[in-house]
Amino acid sequence: MIPISQGRSRRAVLAGAVCALLVTGTALTGCSEDPNEGTNGVGRLPADQIQSRAQKAAESVGTVRLHGSVVTSGRTYTLDMRLKEQGGVGSVTTKGATFRLLRIGDELYLKADAGFWGQGADGAGGGAAEEGDAADAAAAEKLASKYVKVPQGDPSYKKFIGFTDKSVLLGGLLTLHGELATDGHHEQAGVRTIRVTGDEGSGGTLDVSLEGKPYPLRLVRAGEAGTLTFSAWGTDFPLEEPAEDETLDYGKQLPTS
Repeated sequence: MIPISQGRSRRAVLAGAVCALLVTGTALTGCSEDPNEGTNGVGRLPADQIQSRAQKAAESVGTVRLHGSVVTSGRTYTLDMRLKEQGGVGSVTTKGATFRLLRIGDELYLKADAGFWGQGADGAGGGAAEEGDAADAAAAEKLASKYVKVPQGDPSYKKFIGFTDKSVLLGGLLTLHGELATDGHHEQAGVRTIRVTGDEGSGGTLDVSLEGKPYPLRLVRAGEAGTLTFSAWGTDFPLEEPAEDETLDYGKQLPTS
């Protein structure tokens, strides 16, 4: 949490005291504290320019952490990812299963337990099905707790690599839909923000920092498609290949799960 500065609190108290003294005539005009005082100034801009400034700020810095939920193709994914230009690392949860993603360049790794890998097993169909289940269980145990290299031709590669790509992920998220408008001043984790809405909120809402660079700090996606918060803009983090004894190159299409 970033606390509200004591200096700002003292300014607010002083402004209130001055207004309390100026209680007659027209002296009260202008007594309200300017919510944009001491900010980066984007709160004074039209809504479309605020959105544009936020998008440019996000593009200008190499790293970010995002966490929250994304709904795509009717499925909800809970993300906690750290992203940079060279790749990304973090966790994804969907339908009660959690797995870890790691991307370095074009190489994508997925790490999960045996329960995740075994979700594709089908218990119906007699002896042949039982043999198949046994094979699936053996494969699941082999893959469990390893960084499994995802083949680029596997459907999982296309599905999950976007969660590790800063440009792709943010480029698709940081756009509100419909008519843009501002919706007052707010705070996220103690940081002052200006909120921009699309179609009065039905097209999404975006909270943009009023302190320092105008980074996006919170996004509510249109159509109840998830809520994400953004932090650690510009804070670097290590991105390393997993150890050889922790890595498994499956070498073909992964088990269906």
